Parts: sequence; C-alpha cells; structure tokens
Amino acid sequence: MSNLFKKIPLNRHIWIIYALSLFFLGFVFYFQWIIGIVMAILLAFTMYNSIKTEQELQDQAEEYISTLSYRVKKVGEEALNEMPIGIVLFSEEYEIEWTNPYVNIFADNETLVGYSLNQISEELIPAIKEDKEELWFEFDVKSFQAIIKRDERLIYFFDQTKQVEIETLYQNEQTILGIIFLDNYEEVTQAMDDTSKSHLNSQMTSILNKWSGEYNIYLKRTSQERFLAVMNLEVLDQIEKTKFEILDEVRELISDKNVPLTLSIGIGKGTSSTLRELGELAQSSLDLALGRGGDQVVIKDESGKVKFFGGKTNPMEKRTRVRARVISHALKELVKESDQVIIMGHKNPDMDSIGAAIGILKVAQANQKNGYVVFDPEGVHTGVQRLMDVIYEDSSLAQWLISPDSTLDIVTKNTLLVIVDTHKPSLVMEERLLAKTDHVVVIDHHRRAEEFIKDPTLVYMEPYASSTAELVTELLEYQPGTLKLNMLESTALLAGIIVDTKYFTLRTGSRTFDAASYLRSKGADTVLVQKLMKEDINVYVRRSKLIENTELYKSGIAIVKADPGEVYGPVLIAQAADTLLTMSDIKASFVISERDDGKIGISARSLGDINVQIIMEKMNGGGHLTNAATQLNDTTVDEVAEQLKKIIDQYVEGSDDE
Repeated sequence: MSNLFKKIPLNRHIWIIYALSLFFLGFVFYFQWIIGIVMAILLAFTMYNSIKTEQELQDQAEEYISTLSYRVKKVGEEALNEMPIGIVLFSEEYEIEWTNPYVNIFADNETLVGYSLNQISEELIPAIKEDKEELWFEFDVKSFQAIIKRDERLIYFFDQTKQVEIETLYQNEQTILGIIFLDNYEEVTQAMDDTSKSHLNSQMTSILNKWSGEYNIYLKRTSQERFLAVMNLEVLDQIEKTKFEILDEVRELISDKNVPLTLSIGIGKGTSSTLRELGELAQSSLDLALGRGGDQVVIKDESGKVKFFGGKTNPMEKRTRVRARVISHALKELVKESDQVIIMGHKNPDMDSIGAAIGILKVAQANQKNGYVVFDPEGVHTGVQRLMDVIYEDSSLAQWLISPDSTLDIVTKNTLLVIVDTHKPSLVMEERLLAKTDHVVVIDHHRRAEEFIKDPTLVYMEPYASSTAELVTELLEYQPGTLKLNMLESTALLAGIIVDTKYFTLRTGSRTFDAASYLRSKGADTVLVQKLMKEDINVYVRRSKLIENTELYKSGIAIVKADPGEVYGPVLIAQAADTLLTMSDIKASFVISERDDGKIGISARSLGDINVQIIMEKMNGGGHLTNAATQLNDTTVDEVAEQLKKIIDQYVEGSDDE
C-alpha cells in the first residue's frame, strides 16, 4: 500500500476529498465508534481500489507511450531513408557531410559524402552565397527544387519533374494569334491583269498553306492582303528556331518573278491574355513591323516585350503622293486648331533634324501661327554649328529659335508639338514637353522601335524615305500658296537630305531627287551646303588615326576599336564608319570608342546587305537598316567589341540561307 502511495501521484483534488473524509470519520468515531470503524474500513477499501486503478491506467499509458515512441522513431528513420526527398548537410567549405540515401541519385559513386556541392549542381554554392532560399536546377533530364537552410547548413531536394512537365504542357498549349500581311499587295496588283493577279494569289496561298500545314497552324484569309493565323506556343517556338523561313520563301518568289511583294507578320502571345487582348497585341505587332519597313516578324507579349525576326532587306518605296497630300492636309488642320506650334528634334541635332524643324516652322507660318524651334547648342558638331551660325545672322529666322527651358514656360494644352527625325521619348530635345500638351505629331524616317511616343495625334513615319527633310519637303508642297521658302530655309532642308543620303549615294529613291529638285527651285544653294560640310583638318587627322585600327571581321565587315583612353565624339566615329564604306570589299562598318559622357559608343553603317539596325537593337540601340548606333554604360571598348562579334556571328549564321 505504501509503495502505491509513493509511486502514484494522485490528483490534488482527490487528496482533499480523502482529507475531508478522514475529518468526518474522526467526528463519527467520537460519537459512534462502531459506525466509525465500519466507515474506516469502507474508506480504506475505496482508497486502495482508487490507487490501484490509477496505477493500472498509468502503466497502460506508459506502455502506449513507449510503443508509440518506438513506432515514431522507426517511422522517422524509415522516412529519412526511404521517402523521395533528398537531404544534405554540408560544411562551411560547402563539402557534403551527410546525406540520406535518396541523394545518391546525384552520385556516380556509392556516396557523395566528402564531395563538393558542385557534384550535385554548380549553381548551388553561388545560390547559398547569395542567400537564396530556393533554387531550381536540371539534373539528368529531371527538374529539382532545392530548399536551402543556410543557417543549419541543410538542403532539401524535391523532384519536381512531373510538375515542370505539366507546367510546360500548359504553357505549350497557350493560344497564339498572328496576323499575316502582304506588303505592297495593292500597289503590286493594281497594274496586273486578272490572270497575273490570280496566278500571284495562287502562289502566295500555296506557300502559306504549305507552311501552315507543316506546323499545324490554322490559317484563314480575311482579305486580299491579310490572313489570320492561330497556333499554340509550342508551334511558335518551333517556327522561331527556323527564324521564320517563310519570309525567305516569299522573298525568293519575288526575286524569281520580279514582283516587289513581301510578308509582314504580327504575333501576340500571353499566358493570361484573353483572345481579344491577343488580337490587339497581334495588331500592335503588325503595326510595328510595317512601321519598321515590312518584310519582318514582330512578336509582342503581354508584358510589352518585343522580338524581331527578318527585316534584312532594304525596304521598298511604298509611300505615295496621295498619302503625302493627306498627311499635309491633316497637319494643316492641326496647326490651325492650335494656339502655337513647337517643333523639336532629337538631342545632339544633325542637319536632317534642323532642316526638318525649319520646314515645319514654315508650315506653321504659312497657316498664320507662331512656331518655335527648340534648339540646344550643347553637343552640336561642326557642320551643324556652321549652319546655326548662318541662321543666327538671319534675324527673321533666328527669332523663332528657343531653348528647351524656355519652351516649358510657353507651352499650353492647346499647343501643337511636332517631333521630327525621332520617335523615341528618350531621344527628344526636351522630354518634359511631351506631358505638357495633348497634341503631338511625329514625323520620322527611321524604322519604328519598341520605344515610341505615347498616343500621338498624327504619325507620319516612312522608313522608305531618305531623310525626314525629304518627308517635310513633300508636305510643304501641299501647304497654302502663301508659303514662301527663302534661300536659307530651302538650303537647310537640302543639307538634311544630302547628309543623310551621303551625297545621294545611300537610301536614295526617285522621290528624293524630286524633293531636291523642288528645293533647288526655291533657291537652295548647293555651294553653301558644300561650305557647311567642309571638314577641319585636325578632325580629318583624328579620324584617319581611328581608321588605322580597323580589323576585318567575317566577310566584308570592318570593326574599329579606339585606343584605350582615347575619347571621340559621336559625329567623328559616325564619319569614320561612313569612310570605311568607301573602301573596297567592305559592306558594313562598326566603330567603337569612349565618349565624353563616359559611355562606350558604337556607330554602325552598311551598304544595305547587312541590317545594322537589328545588330544595334540587340545592344539596346537602334536606327535604320544602313545607319544605326548605340551607347553602353559600365563597360570597356574591348568588352563591347567582343559582345559585338558574338551578335554579328549570330546574325551571319541566321543569314546563311538567304
């Protein structure tokens, strides 16, 4: 009995009850000792049974806990060794100290203990150093998720191959919409008879049907020049790997038949986009492709990211006199409805930008509105400075030049802002002006880039034109008869055309000569243009020194690297690139140097066989098929040259079949 009392820690309340019972028993003994004896016996029996029952319950509980503890320990051991989750403990030197058996799938030997974490994946150690909590990696065609506990020096590995396969399948089945447009179809077929037109349609339809059948694309013709294509992401990936060879097939057709017909394709994709949104993305992509000259593919996703394919041929002239007259009339109406006109070109203005701005100034004045040309003298090269010096001598023209800061004080919501020779907000002379007015017009001859001025009222972009000055000259021809160009104004426009065409040798069409003829009839002075274009002998010597560093890379591609520490302005490296094109067997040139602002600049030029715009776009630049550039931060001339060579390699490999 005493052992039971020692072993069993009875409930505190039970002891209180027993104490009260003994007190009551003593009270009974005092008055009726016989009854007290009976009650004492009953109480003792009750206490014994209670303690015995408590002991049995505790024994059972201890036995159950012991059994459960054993089972839990056994399950834990089995789970640690048998469950399909890898566990690795590693040292401070990133060596594996212990693993469970599952991790042996990563080992060629029986164990990984003692090996570096690189044995599993070379991405693990960098991820641990960067305090990443999670890493996904591939091993032996399987996908794994690593959960990293850096403080415990512990990593869990989960095989997520099935999940990745399901996600990939889901992604590959995403709907993709495309719009295929036959460039120049109306112009090409306008002069054809019914037989020739039917034959051309048959050929184009046959090529497109064969292509769509090969890749299981649903293709539906919605008009004479437009098709709707429906596919999934897996099919799009396959076509991207071929770099849209359909463009080459159509190009071969036009080469054989001497028909200037090409394809432009706009594609919209997005995992969470509705069909309506995909259609809008496809149309936006097509507009971008056409704005860049056609004969190319543009793919845009829901995030706004854009990919380009094709566009390696010189764009054919597609604009018409009718379009120029319509744009001129629309511009005239916008000028009349505004309170004033502000004209702005790009930073570091060139002859084309200045000439086009002066032309638009004349449009404003012809419609009895005040016009102001935004001009910042900073970054102006010698030729433009000579032109500006002549302009400042003419008070009737100089009074309408205004600084960027001053324009912010006079601009209103009803001011018409005309942007010339660029369409990128980041390149305009004063970007803050774009938010100050609701009426913006864009006139440019460059191929449209991903970056574009938001919601312009009127856009006149013609990548087939030699220069913006040429476009503006055509617009001037359809303005009111009160418009009078003087010698200086017409010379400024002609200088813009001459500079951008390299004296009528590049990007020159019949309309270019028409514009030059019109300006000459208005008094343009070719001798003055020649004086403006004269070079400083020191600049000539520096350029020659730069060209001495020419490296002939690939076939017909020249790359020039300036010496370390040598700083050249953008105009000089552009002139060096132009000069290289005059050399034998050189089809494209790239000149790389340090700039005054600490950036590394590249000026790229081409005779048309190589699209330097595509190459520069891969380095965050842009421009035109034969004239492009870029600027890069936090790098060196040598690093930029190596990056450029890799991009040229990719471009040339993708062009081998053309």
